[in-house]
Amino acid sequence: MIHPDREGDSTASGRGDRPKLTFDAIGTRWSIETDTPLDADLRKRLHERIEDFDSVYSRFRPGSLVSRIATTPAGGRFTFPEDSRALFNLYNRLAELTDGAVDPLVGRDLELLGYDSTYSLTPAPGSVREQHARARPSWSTDVVRDGTTLLTRRPLVIDVGAAGKGYLVDLVAALLRAAGTGRFVVDAGGDLRHSGADTLRVGLEHPRDPHRVIGVARVHEQALCASATNRRVWGTGLHHVLDGRTGLPTTDVVATWVIADDAAVADAVATALFFTPPHQLATAYRFTCVRVGSDGRVEASEAFDGELFT
Repeated sequence: MIHPDREGDSTASGRGDRPKLTFDAIGTRWSIETDTPLDADLRKRLHERIEDFDSVYSRFRPGSLVSRIATTPAGGRFTFPEDSRALFNLYNRLAELTDGAVDPLVGRDLELLGYDSTYSLTPAPGSVREQHARARPSWSTDVVRDGTTLLTRRPLVIDVGAAGKGYLVDLVAALLRAAGTGRFVVDAGGDLRHSGADTLRVGLEHPRDPHRVIGVARVHEQALCASATNRRVWGTGLHHVLDGRTGLPTTDVVATWVIADDAAVADAVATALFFTPPHQLATAYRFTCVRVGSDGRVEASEAFDGELFT
């Protein structure tokens, strides 16, 4: 669901005097900064596009297509919108590159750890999790895909959090471009896409101290997405970045930032970097990155455009 701020769709002050549209959607805060205010028709189309996406892919929304897949006892044949083609292609490649660590079927593991539709934040008993682990599904073996149609044989909980938000940022950016909006910054909870002649300077938040940054990235006509294990934390060792092979939160990496030409790839690679080294992902995608290990070590791509303070 979309929840505009108190001024509704009225603009707020952005960088300098630039207008900024802000609202809440898909569980995060959005801002769309432009040189001139967006007209009412375009704002309506943006909101409708995000709402349509949420109505398909949200595992927290009872009537979504993803929720139907999770509650159909014997599985079935489920047809997604055309926009799913590129998203599912991305997940196919990610599963291959990460040896199954990035898998959209981690949704049930997230639920059993407490990150469920009611936000219980209470893990299920160990026996229940062990039972699921014995028959844990995987994207490569439990889903038959025919273009935009998925064939399943049992209830499956799909979670597109590894790349879905970035992909939606790209869809919003495409609407802005189609409407003739030359300069904009779409920011969905820190996953952003920039268009225009200027260059953004974006601080890289310290993974253990939100009041500090470890560096600054420069972004021009590109996307920047981040992932960190200090976000969506609900208990000791409990966070949202799960290894699809084990269903457990990852521990070796604590934060990643990725700059790429589009937000879907940046978002996906930012997640994949928790499990797979940059050089292996670079065989399929063009990007630069910064990665922080659990030991505090910071590594950055040679071509990373920015500064690191540590």
